[in-house]
Amino acid sequence: MAWFREGMMRESVIYQEILEEGEQKGEQRGRLEGEQRERTLVLRLLARKVGELSSNIREQLQTLSLEQLENLGEALLDFTSVSDLENWLAQN
Repeated sequence: MAWFREGMMRESVIYQEILEEGEQKGEQRGRLEGEQRERTLVLRLLARKVGELSSNIREQLQTLSLEQLENLGEALLDFTSVSDLENWLAQN
């Protein structure tokens, strides 16, 4: 009997809407966490590649879109100094 009520509940429109909303929130949270981890990794790689980053540069990096961040992740492999990073930021 309990499985019957549970089955009916799962088929209800309200249940489906709540489930979908929960899934969407979970996906959004996952994307945000993934983006933050990527941002943290790029910051660590930059610091290792060109040295300590100024607070001004760190602020600029926080405003980059995900696409820009991914592009920077590739570009930083060719950086040899913080001026390479500054030039990249000025152009992007």
